[in-house]
Amino acid sequence: MRKFLAMIALASPLAAAPLAFGADYPDASFYKKAAESGIFEVDAGNQAEQKANSQKVKDFGAMMVKDHTAANDKLKSLAASKNISLPTSASVGEIAQKTKLDVLTGDTYDKSYVLGQIKAHRAAIGLFKQEIATGQDPDAKSFATATLPTLRAHLKAVQAIAADAGYKS
Repeated sequence: MRKFLAMIALASPLAAAPLAFGADYPDASFYKKAAESGIFEVDAGNQAEQKANSQKVKDFGAMMVKDHTAANDKLKSLAASKNISLPTSASVGEIAQKTKLDVLTGDTYDKSYVLGQIKAHRAAIGLFKQEIATGQDPDAKSFATATLPTLRAHLKAVQAIAADAGYKS
């Protein structure tokens, strides 16, 4: 009996630990990718506010910071309510993309940022649509459904910036 009680005492803290990704939690991949993407959008948006040549690109960057910070906060709250740990940085690929942007300036920066945002928002829309269609976690599906119109609005806005500047995506 003592061994049994000791095992329960040792296992109890593990039961309360946040779920790590790779665990068999429904929609874990969505939570991870949405968090990484949101972090990247805020970081890149802050950078665009500082480095962009065009006021339209600066304004778009500010919108990314505002909107994605709000979405990130909602995702963090949702994950916390389910005891899911989220990544605290963007993905390796997104970090590499931001590092590339770090060395660019002027119109070259603007073009790379804008075209990167088109690609990133298309990918995010695909991720969120997939979650809505096939997700198992009703709260994650609800978050995706509520956030998708904002992602679509971002894509439309950045595509308009690209069209005005003559960038081909």
